[in-house]
Amino acid sequence: MGEIDEGLERAERTKPIPQSTTARMRFLLKRAKGSTRALAAELGVSQRTVQRWLKGTTAPKPAAAQKIEQQVRKKWQPRVRDRTRRAAERNGFMLHVQAQFGYSSAAGSTDDPRLRTITQRLPGEVARRLYAAREEGASQARQEQVLAEALQEHYFKDGGHRASGLVAEISGMNWADFEVD
Repeated sequence: MGEIDEGLERAERTKPIPQSTTARMRFLLKRAKGSTRALAAELGVSQRTVQRWLKGTTAPKPAAAQKIEQQVRKKWQPRVRDRTRRAAERNGFMLHVQAQFGYSSAAGSTDDPRLRTITQRLPGEVARRLYAAREEGASQARQEQVLAEALQEHYFKDGGHRASGLVAEISGMNWADFEVD
């Protein structure tokens, strides 16, 4: 999972995701309406294995632990996640990012990548494009491209008031956080 996905997930939660395997399994069991058989089928393991994980007598192998984490992340606070997404697409969001930005610009300027920490309010159209890219299963690089295009327009070019020939790209991202009103 990339920095953008992690930042969006932090913005979409009001409570932290359970950390221990037992807590995650209890959450998934509750979502499966108490059926260890249904949960086992969902995770692709035996019912007895699910019961062992719930008791904490055995730990899942890395592949199973990853499957458990994916299921928990997918099912954690769906209404909060939907409400946050609608608000971001309607009102926009505040982006806080630290990344290496490379530039192509007018002659005489440098195109060396520079580490910048930027805080910028972005409109709902950017949120729609970013969520659409995530739904398509876009890579971290594609999501960075969406944010770079948005920052190019709204931060570097100030909505067309300056730096008309500038093209910005993100060549490495340290972290990204999102605030949605």
